[in-house]
Amino acid sequence: MSNYLAIATVTGTLHNLLTNASAVVPGAKVSTKRPDGAAAEAQDPGINIFLYQVTPNAAYRNADLPTRRANGQLVQRPQTALNLHYLLSFYGDETRLEPQRLLGAVARQLHARPLLTKEDITQTVANPPYDTLLATSNLAEQVDLVRFTPLGLSLEELSKVWSIFFQSPYVLSVVYQGSVVLIETDDAPQQAMSVQTRNVYVRPFRQPVIDRVISTAGEGAPIFANSTLQIEGKQLKGDTTLVLLGGIERTPLSVTDRQITLAVPPDLQAGPRGLQVIHKFRMGSPETDHRGVESNVATFILRPNIVGPIFETTEVEDGTTLPALILNLDLTVGKDQRVVLLLNSTTTTTNARAYSFLDRPRSADGDSVTITIPGVAPGEYFVRVQIDGAESPLDLDSASPDFGPTEML
Repeated sequence: MSNYLAIATVTGTLHNLLTNASAVVPGAKVSTKRPDGAAAEAQDPGINIFLYQVTPNAAYRNADLPTRRANGQLVQRPQTALNLHYLLSFYGDETRLEPQRLLGAVARQLHARPLLTKEDITQTVANPPYDTLLATSNLAEQVDLVRFTPLGLSLEELSKVWSIFFQSPYVLSVVYQGSVVLIETDDAPQQAMSVQTRNVYVRPFRQPVIDRVISTAGEGAPIFANSTLQIEGKQLKGDTTLVLLGGIERTPLSVTDRQITLAVPPDLQAGPRGLQVIHKFRMGSPETDHRGVESNVATFILRPNIVGPIFETTEVEDGTTLPALILNLDLTVGKDQRVVLLLNSTTTTTNARAYSFLDRPRSADGDSVTITIPGVAPGEYFVRVQIDGAESPLDLDSASPDFGPTEML
């Protein structure tokens, strides 16, 4: 790789190479300036080298690996790969065919020696005027040598190139491309430790697939906080099998190729919950778990339970005192979860009453909610709670210690 002087070094070295070719016309000189407006016949014989365009190199454009870690630390010096486009113009007496003789000499030179060798570059940098201008250039250390290739521009394309030179008449010219020039920064990246041992592992691709998630109590049984999940599918067993649930990797109770059992974690919230089966590969010396493959996402509904007695209280909203119920649940309710209280009259007559109340926003997570119930007629009601669509069960047996009618006073 090379530093910021690489482009100038290529131009300087090309200047030296073409100086030898210009000897075919006595007195011919090589210059590196912008084509001027003087008439060609009014100029001394010579060759002018002008870098008119620089483009990214397509082959190397995507070869640069990430140069920094997520924290911004440099791990590899960034490099840019460029192609240099040169316009070579030839001046002299047309009656003596001096421009054409110079063109032939240049074409022969760049065809016979299209590469800038290390010796060419070193000799250029060592001699005036480049010994001071390009003293710190390290283009000679670049692994890929710069190669010059003629570009077959059409008459229209060549006229467009010359149109950028204001009031400069066209002279005999050709276009060459020099590639590739690799430029790096001078930053010092952090060096990684050398590799002491190498292990190669070959494993078949066996991605786990989840078909369904049910309760071990039965296919149609609801899933509660005290339930055990039964994950059914294919290729579920790996070197290390974990279940990703609630953003945490959890160790199952049992694992087979077709079934996994996992107790419902106590930190889950009610509502729809998704899980994945994760296989980790054991590799290294000593063996440790490494990231492997993951299954599809399967969803189940975790339903809440109302536990303990239901307390009646009052809440003040906008200066108005309203009746309210305090419900204790067996699951934590997130402050952003949607909680709805459902009341159904215990009577079986045609004028049975039913109410639903949306809980107001909460400031923190908790296992208890207080919901105001304005406008409820006195009587006995069955109580249910709905959290993000997951509804607590209703036991119509009045002897149940957890569920039953609540009297509204």
